[in-house]
Amino acid sequence: MSAFYDYNVLDPKGNDVSMKNFEGKVVLVVNTATGCGFTPQYAPIEEMYEKYHDQGFEVLDIPCNQFMGQTPGTDEEIHEFCTLKYNTQFPQMKKVDVNGENAIPLFGWLKSQKGFEGFGKGPSALMMKGFTAKHDKSNGWGKDDIKWNFTKFVIDKEGNVVARFEPTIDMKDVEACVASLL
Repeated sequence: MSAFYDYNVLDPKGNDVSMKNFEGKVVLVVNTATGCGFTPQYAPIEEMYEKYHDQGFEVLDIPCNQFMGQTPGTDEEIHEFCTLKYNTQFPQMKKVDVNGENAIPLFGWLKSQKGFEGFGKGPSALMMKGFTAKHDKSNGWGKDDIKWNFTKFVIDKEGNVVARFEPTIDMKDVEACVASLL
C-alpha cells in the first residue's frame, strides 16, 4: 500500500517535488483556481501559512483547470496572480488534473484515503450540491472525486490523511484541524 511520502508532484518548472520533503510536517494539499468564487480562500490559507509555518506547517498549492475553466492561465500567470493579489508565500505546483484519466497519482491516493462526505450545511452547500451533481455526471466522475476548486486534504506528521474539507466548509474549521496536529 502506498503512502503520502511515496508521491511526487511537479513544480511550475517541471521539476519533481517529493512528498518526502514534507516528512514530519503537517501539510495542507489544496486544488486551487484563480477565477472561482472560492478564490478568496487564498487569503486565509496564506494567513495559516504565515501563522504556523515555523511550527512545521506546509501548504501544497496545486492549481487545476477542470472546473469550468476557472484556472486558464499559465503556471507563471497563476503564480503572478496569487503573489500580487494574495501575497502568497507557500509553494505552488504545476497546474494538473485532479480527476479523470489524466489525474495525477497523488490525487488518486488522497481521494482513496478520504472520500467525499458532502458539502455541509448552508446556502453555498446547497448550491454546490445541485451544481456539482450535474457537473460530475457530464464528466463521468465518481462519488469520491474532487467536486470543485479549493478541496483541501490535511496530512498529519506521519503522512496520514486526517481530513478532507470541501470548499464550502469554513476555513476556521480547516485551521482548527491543522492547529490540533502541530
